[in-house]
Formats: sequence, structure tokens, C-alpha cells
Amino acid sequence: MKLGPISFLDCIVFCVFLAPQLLVHVGLFETVGVVLQCLPFLLFQLPLGFINERFFVSRKKQSAFVQIASPFEDFVIRCVRYAFANLPPKVGRVFFSKPVALPFLRFRMLRHGFLKSPVHWHEYINRRFKGVWIIKDPMKKPDVCIYYAHGGGFSMGSSYFYLEFLLTWLGMLGDRGYQNPAIFALEYTLVPDGAFPTQLQEAIAGYNHVISTVGDASKICVSGDSAGATIMLSLLLHLANLAFDSGKMNGTGAWRLEKPGMAAFISPWVTLVSERHQNTASDYLDEGSLHLYAREYAGEQVETNDPLVSPGNCRDAKWWTKACPAGGMYFAYGAEEVFAPEIEGLVAFLKKNNIQVSSREEAGGIHAWPVASLFLSSSIEDRQKGLKSIVQHIGETLPIS
Repeated sequence: MKLGPISFLDCIVFCVFLAPQLLVHVGLFETVGVVLQCLPFLLFQLPLGFINERFFVSRKKQSAFVQIASPFEDFVIRCVRYAFANLPPKVGRVFFSKPVALPFLRFRMLRHGFLKSPVHWHEYINRRFKGVWIIKDPMKKPDVCIYYAHGGGFSMGSSYFYLEFLLTWLGMLGDRGYQNPAIFALEYTLVPDGAFPTQLQEAIAGYNHVISTVGDASKICVSGDSAGATIMLSLLLHLANLAFDSGKMNGTGAWRLEKPGMAAFISPWVTLVSERHQNTASDYLDEGSLHLYAREYAGEQVETNDPLVSPGNCRDAKWWTKACPAGGMYFAYGAEEVFAPEIEGLVAFLKKNNIQVSSREEAGGIHAWPVASLFLSSSIEDRQKGLKSIVQHIGETLPIS
């Protein structure tokens, strides 16, 4: 299923779905307070900054992202940048939540002529984990499966907000030649409801479920963006060394599971806290907020530099060699994003130690742009550009029956 880009009508409808949920989950007074806090930005800072940089600043002095972005992309990212740095996480949590995202997707589907989803998907709930299955034909075994964890700084986000992105991904896998592609999106516990190793334990249990459903680990690609990619990198390291941090984990930590066929990550938050995280003029991430989220995710049991909670801190080549899937690891990221230096550092380390890894840096790109561009970009080519490269890599790595 491939829908058109987000329109201004979509934005209005999204706000209609969002407003009552903010009142319910954040409260009237705090919601009003947040709105009042945002007014100076919305009335002055946003329009003045937008007009100035787009129309009165020479191209050479514009940020790298503005140089390649459409006015709509630029406008939305400026709003996201402000929100990430200034709004409390519980507001963002409502923004990305199921009660907002799912009705919004249904509206977009209806606007494009779909009364119901043309692709089968259903929720799966287990006492150890929960998630969303998306599959072309639920009566048959998948011939390829993406095991995905969403981003959101560990404290916000949901599989339902990513559902349109994942449905598009599934369709592109079918176009590539897979007969029955599937995606299982892990709905992991958000901070502060749980801290590490809760999310890793859920990822282990979810992975075991995916293996049992697919029947062959070599047909699985573990994936995720941002914080979700962190969890999946931690999963790979854990599968290669069950003893590490085992005393902090429940029974799932002792499960011996086969490695997946490959891994593909979008803007992974490889190192939780790093001096190399610096705000950029293009990206919407904020270094201060990131490090706050990182410490909340690590919780009280581990330090933020623990290699299992922060995979970029693992500099044990033998451990990575054992953790790397047979089909290797693929990293897609933006040249302008806050995480770029740490991603580049990890990729360089892996390559130096002859560990199978490949990467794609998007010039002028920002954080998780393959996800964001699907909603914000206007042309089909631009909207699917990031996903297309990932699907191509999967098709070249995991056999098509």
C-alpha cells in the first residue's frame, strides 16, 4: 500500500485527533501551558527564520538540509526541531501513540480510496512482549521477514505511527520479488514505564516468536531506526554473548537463538552518550535531550557506557565478529545528523576488523530521513529513495525464492 504525501488537510486532521488525547493524557492545564509556550515560536521565530533562510540567505550560507529540502519539508522539520528540544516527552508520547496514529492512518487510507487496509495486519500480544504483524498472506509462511523496532528516544513512539511506513516497505519487498514478505514490529515498553534491560528482554522474546513463525532465522532481517536500532544492535550483541549482564536479566537472557540472516539499521543511536554528539544546523535532534533520554533508558542497573546498552561502546572485535549476521549489517544515515560521527566511527571500526558491514550516507540528510521523507517529500522517487536502497540491499543478501 502506497499513499500520497502528507497534505495540509492531513496536518489539520492529525491535530483534530491529537487534541483530545492531549487533554486526556497530559491534562487541560498542562496542554494549555504547552500551547502558550509554543506561541512565540509559532508566531515569530518559525515564520521569520523560515522566510529569512529560504529567501534572504545565499544558498552557500543555508544549512545543508535547507539546500535540498522543499519548503514543506523545511517547515515541518523546523517544528520538529523545536518540539524535540523544548516539549516534555509525555507530549511527544501522545503525538506518536496508537489512539492518534491509527485513526490518522485510516483517514489517509480513506482519502486515497481505501475503506480498509489492502494488506493484512494484526496485533500480537504475549505475556513477554507485544507487537504488530504485517504479512501479505497470513495463511502461508513468510519467505522474508523484517523484525523492526521503532525509534522515539526510548520514551515515545509506537508501531502504529510507523504502520504506513512499514506497509510501504512490505509492498516494496513484494515488488522486489519476494512472494510472501512479512514484518513484525515490536511494541516495546517505553521509558519511564520500564528501563534497560526490559526492552532487550522483550526484543529477545519477540525474536524467538519471529523465528518460530518464519521457521528459518536466515530469512530474517533485524532492523530499526534510532533508539529501536539501538535495541536491535543490543540484541545481536546479546545473542553472541549470553553471559554478559546475564545477572540483570530474566529467563529470556539465557535463550540460545540463531542469528538472523542480516541486519539493516536507519540512523542508529549507536552510542548513548558521546562528546561527538553535537547539534547541527540541519538536524532536528538535540544533544541535551538525547543524553537525558539515554540516562533514563539505562536506568539504575547499568552505566550509559555499558556495551550492551550502548553498542557503540563495544570495541571488542571478536564479540562483533560473533554477533554479525551471515549477511552482514547495513547502516543508512544522514550526513548532517547528530549521530553521524558515532555511526561513522562504528562502521570504520567494523570494517577495520574485517566484519561484514556496508553503509549509505545521504548527503545533506538528517536523522531517520528514510522514514520522515515517506511522509514529507512530494515525489514518489524522493519519498521512497531511502527505503529503495534498503530493499535493494535486502534483495541482494537474502535469497528470493
